[in-house]
Amino acid sequence: MTGSSDPQTFPTPTIMPLGDSGLLVRFGNTLNDAANRAAIALARALERDPIAGVVEVVPNLVSVLLRYDPLAAAPATIAGELRLRLFALGNATQPAQSWTIPTRFDGPDIDEVAALFGMTTADFVAAHNAQPLRVLVTGFAPGFVYCGLHGDGLMLPRRTSVRPAVPAGSVLFAAGQTAITATDMPTGWHVIGHTDFRNFDAASEPPTRLQPGDSVTFEAET
Repeated sequence: MTGSSDPQTFPTPTIMPLGDSGLLVRFGNTLNDAANRAAIALARALERDPIAGVVEVVPNLVSVLLRYDPLAAAPATIAGELRLRLFALGNATQPAQSWTIPTRFDGPDIDEVAALFGMTTADFVAAHNAQPLRVLVTGFAPGFVYCGLHGDGLMLPRRTSVRPAVPAGSVLFAAGQTAITATDMPTGWHVIGHTDFRNFDAASEPPTRLQPGDSVTFEAET
């Protein structure tokens, strides 16, 4: 486990109502590192110090959704408690676990992806694995995990066509991120490899092993 006690500066959030039982805290309109770190920090703060009446906290890439019971708490009260946690957010310690994911870089798109960057496949794999990535968020499908952000030199849009199905354990690449599937699913991401790592077990608690903020290093299997 690793962590830091250094105070951090986060973007100023916007708090907005969503219907009659939700509040959304948004740290940015586009994905960036600071906004994602803030969303993760707030979700963890709410996990450590929950607000009475809040029944679910759902972190996303740059925002956090709070669902509350309107019969148990008023939105103004929840917003007040929320601001107290936001005020202390920069001083919050953010423990994170480090993971190494052995990966076979044998996906059907990897040669094309490398060529689009003007690299050999080996050079692309080396560049992809050069730095640890953070888990930005989990979701979309059970155990699906988004890792990032790669630098500007490894930015590539998604494919123009969708594959109807890729197997669980597929390692995907697009939009400055690397993702891992935990179930069979369709995808428009580039498939660059496969791993035996599975990030979802319905019988476990929590069912996902990787958590937002964790550090992930992809390691090429030989």
